[in-house]
Amino acid sequence: MKLEGSMSTKTRRQYTEEFKTEAVRLGRDSARPVAQVTRDLGVADHLLYRWRVEQQQAEERGKTRQDLRAEEAELVRLRRENAVLKQERDFLKRAAAFFAKESR
Repeated sequence: MKLEGSMSTKTRRQYTEEFKTEAVRLGRDSARPVAQVTRDLGVADHLLYRWRVEQQQAEERGKTRQDLRAEEAELVRLRRENAVLKQERDFLKRAAAFFAKESR
């Protein structure tokens, strides 16, 4: 048994990041329902929801990277400060030992 007929091939539409960002903003900020926004833009509802999730994940990753950079910088600063404090402590120990010998 052979199926006859032509299979239509749909080409996938590709959207720019700017379009996706603007679509998510419209869906979020508009008083209109998401279904109306997607209909006006000519995209499927599920795409808008997917783009929203992708943007949220990207923002979270970005914040995480910034937080890590800040924490790394703080760690470097604290290690330097710790090294200076150790040097001061060692100097004061030697000075105390020196003056203790002198006073005997």
